Amino acid sequence: MRHTWADAHPLLTTYYENEWQIESHDDRYLFEMLVLEGMQAGLSWLTILKRREAMRRALDNFDYETIAVYNESDFDRLMNDERMIRNRLKVRSIMSNAQAFVKVREQYGTFDHYIWHFTEGKSVVTYYEDESKIPTDNALSQQISKDLKKRGFKFVGPVIIYGYLGAIGIIQDKLT
Repeated sequence: MRHTWADAHPLLTTYYENEWQIESHDDRYLFEMLVLEGMQAGLSWLTILKRREAMRRALDNFDYETIAVYNESDFDRLMNDERMIRNRLKVRSIMSNAQAFVKVREQYGTFDHYIWHFTEGKSVVTYYEDESKIPTDNALSQQISKDLKKRGFKFVGPVIIYGYLGAIGIIQDKLT
């Protein structure tokens, strides 16, 4: 059964059908989704999807290695770019999260190995009869949020991480 939000706009439908809850193991995509989920805080997912391509261009195709060495002039460029969501804390978090992302890769080989080790490489599939019963966080997102924060990541609270885990296919909430 289909989630109701998926039909609210064509961008949401495309995302739902082609990306959401599909397992991803590509570090660039994993970073992109981490950025987008963090940028969503306080905003709708549709707002983020509408700005995604512009953010991709402004953020060097979400290249975490490039973003990890951004400096103050890059920060100023992003803050003056009308295509971006120009929240100072969120833009700073993109830069610091890229640095933390690179450090995780140094420790684990890939961010993929890090993020998937929490579930031993398996998706967590849960079935719900009622869409309103789907939680906004759980013990797994709380655990990962805590670990990410310890590693210096920002905008990674349990609710954001629950959304992130759904975006990359670790959490798969299905409707019956």
